Amino acid sequence: MSINKVILVGNVGKDPVIRYFDKGVAKATFPLATSESYTNQQGETITTTEWHNIVVWRSMAEVAEKTVRKGSQLYVVGKIKTRSYVDKDGNNKYITEILADTFLVLEKKQGAATSYTPTENTAKSFTPDKEPSDHDLNDPQPGYQPAPEDDLPF
Repeated sequence: MSINKVILVGNVGKDPVIRYFDKGVAKATFPLATSESYTNQQGETITTTEWHNIVVWRSMAEVAEKTVRKGSQLYVVGKIKTRSYVDKDGNNKYITEILADTFLVLEKKQGAATSYTPTENTAKSFTPDKEPSDHDLNDPQPGYQPAPEDDLPF
């Protein structure tokens, strides 16, 4: 058994970019920044920022286009996906993205709706470099069963 689940709360770095594919399938992408702070030995507060590439599909992408803006604080639940491609010079490149299952705008922007969770009929999953499949993201997953104590790896 394995789990691929990400929960992020951060600030949107740019307005979403939305593209439409065959059959009207929408894809929105935008960067999300998460920050951590700590105090070093000299008493200075050091803040580090990690940028995440967020991807939302279908009707969720259209909602993101209307509700998500640069600077918005966003709560995102999804999974990590890494894909590869060959650039114009023939080099293999990799990109890691967060494929969002749901998101919530934590502050209202211009009176827009503040949250979106896909319904069974709107959330469809597919491999980004291929045509969308009809596999539903909301298919029931097998329940978590903890490993017996004598089977733990430590």
